[in-house]
Amino acid sequence: MTDKKTTTDMISSAQQGGLVRNALNQLKLIGRLMGDSRVSIFAKLIPISALIYLVSPLDAIYFPVIGPLDDAALLWLGSYVFTELCPPQVVAEHMKELAANMTVDAKDEVVDVEATDVKEE
Repeated sequence: MTDKKTTTDMISSAQQGGLVRNALNQLKLIGRLMGDSRVSIFAKLIPISALIYLVSPLDAIYFPVIGPLDDAALLWLGSYVFTELCPPQVVAEHMKELAANMTVDAKDEVVDVEATDVKEE
């Protein structure tokens, strides 16, 4: 039996960080996939239609508290469905590039030092 990883598994394993970092990486991934010619034009309509729904004055639920949750849930669902409909090898390629951009080289380490003032006379 083959062990098939979904794109969600690839995304969650590649993104070890906080909520904001994960959201930014998801946005970067969607932007890269939208610009990739190997992704179907019909799949690209999903995030576009989710954004149109977000800015439109029409809302599926008209309650004051549930309305924004409805928008957030639709954006999440749109991004999830979009990444699932994209070819897995294309998503994996872009995730690999995004993960490579997040790695910290040894030369980029922060060194804790103390500064002293030197008086010139």
